[in-house]
Amino acid sequence: MRPPITMRLGRHALLIAGAAIVVVPFLWMITTSLQSRAETYTNTSVLPTSWHWENYVQAWEAAPFGQYYVNSIVMAVGIVSGHLVLDALAAYAFARLNFPFRNAIFVVLLAALIVPTFVTVIPAYTIVANLGWIDTYTALIVPRLADVFGIILLRQFFLSIPQELEDAARIDGCSRISTFFRIIVPLSQPAFATLAIFSFLFAWNDFLWPLLVTNSEDVRTIQIGLSSFVGRYGTSWNYLMAGTLTATIPSILVFLFFQRALVRGITTSGLKD
Repeated sequence: MRPPITMRLGRHALLIAGAAIVVVPFLWMITTSLQSRAETYTNTSVLPTSWHWENYVQAWEAAPFGQYYVNSIVMAVGIVSGHLVLDALAAYAFARLNFPFRNAIFVVLLAALIVPTFVTVIPAYTIVANLGWIDTYTALIVPRLADVFGIILLRQFFLSIPQELEDAARIDGCSRISTFFRIIVPLSQPAFATLAIFSFLFAWNDFLWPLLVTNSEDVRTIQIGLSSFVGRYGTSWNYLMAGTLTATIPSILVFLFFQRALVRGITTSGLKD
């Protein structure tokens, strides 16, 4: 039985209001990026009233943004690759292997999610500095090659895969590693896509850690570069918004690339065996 039309209209109105709340800030960013600096302090319209496309060119030339993009891509690819490989291996061990104190170690991992990131920043920075990694790609990537959230996410997905599939593969002569790559990994593509999206967004938008471990323009990331538009006596909002919009393009492309697998993972996560 279909719900009453008033209920459907109310539901659609609520969804439209929610969509507007999400879209309006992005529209404001586009509008601001197309204004002159003087207009950013006087114009209150959400819709574009001027079209200064040269803001994007000037924002790109204000700092070595080409190098910033390369650095961010290298860091993001390294972190995502580490999460997909190391998190998957650790998650498989917790899901399928029996070793001493397995449950106790997993509880410790769960507890690690409660610890704020800022608590571990100083110890991590001290280790990186003692190893001589400051101002290198190694400092940006290696300390974050594994992630507790990714381990827990993949472990729970691996547990939903029937054990009988692995048993059948082992009977046919597959080793443990072969079973992992031929059975578990292909069946877990939605979970890997979800982890890849979250890991990429985390790496691409990270600000604090790259700010601490980089000193030169050669290894600084795009988020650090955007802060160059914020001065002591004022902020170039038009250039900042133009740079921010261009910085969101890789995130949008990654989401569009993985969206089908992400939606499939969300859909299947609610099913029971």
